[in-house]
Amino acid sequence: MTAQVIDGTAVARQVREDVAKGVQELLAAGGTAPGLATVLIGDDPASEVYVRNKRKLCVAAGMQDLHRHLPGDVGQEEAAALIDELAADPAVSGILLQLPVPKHLDSEALLARIPAEKDVDGLTAANAGLLAQGRPGLRPCTPSGVMVLLDEAGVSLQGAEAVVVGRSVLVGKPMAQLLLERNATVTICHSRTRDLAEVCRRADVLVVAAGIPGLVGADAVKPGATVIDVGIHRGENGLHGDVDTAAVAEVAGSITPVPGGVGPMTIAMLLANTLEAAKVQQGRGD
Repeated sequence: MTAQVIDGTAVARQVREDVAKGVQELLAAGGTAPGLATVLIGDDPASEVYVRNKRKLCVAAGMQDLHRHLPGDVGQEEAAALIDELAADPAVSGILLQLPVPKHLDSEALLARIPAEKDVDGLTAANAGLLAQGRPGLRPCTPSGVMVLLDEAGVSLQGAEAVVVGRSVLVGKPMAQLLLERNATVTICHSRTRDLAEVCRRADVLVVAAGIPGLVGADAVKPGATVIDVGIHRGENGLHGDVDTAAVAEVAGSITPVPGGVGPMTIAMLLANTLEAAKVQQGRGD
């Protein structure tokens, strides 16, 4: 068996096109263009690349790029004041604080200042609480992107056995909750799980977000399962994920590649969240 490849690049492109159409519809209805305020503190090269990509795709979708850059030695109070300024600005639909911030800053305290309705990363305690209770709110981008990929691949989640490897606030926990919302039976694994491969082999849908290169091999995959690899690592031979893709592709029914799988979906869902936030703030939400 050779697994079907789930093309995240193509799906992300479609999501971005849908967002661009949504922006045009909002403008045609008398609304204003969504504004995304990315906040970069310091000069971390990887963060600069991530923010540049987000800004470029934001503009391509017809949104306002309201980027702000603070020096790496900025104090907590000054950084907090900027978040508060953006929170109060009606032109700003969404605020994204690029992580990690310099070590002397308290990132959790800064994130807590972002209003839930402008938290387009879906990371504040308020939005996490709304997700936990199954109430409407902005969802974390990467897990939301995984759900879109599963839908596009035609994966039935109703009653399916789903296993999530990883319990981070960014991916693992919200991923499990989103799968649970869709009536999957969900197990969360982590570094202290006994016999990880045995638990993973139960999964009809296996989402691996542990941050450990090559953690999941063919022995951990049920024949015909859908495998979503959230990990991304730079090695001698380029980028690879948490899954041994070549080996697992011989067992799985479908699999996301790295790169070109989950990665492109994260920014696409950020744009979708920003549009949704703008519509709600302008009284035009669904």
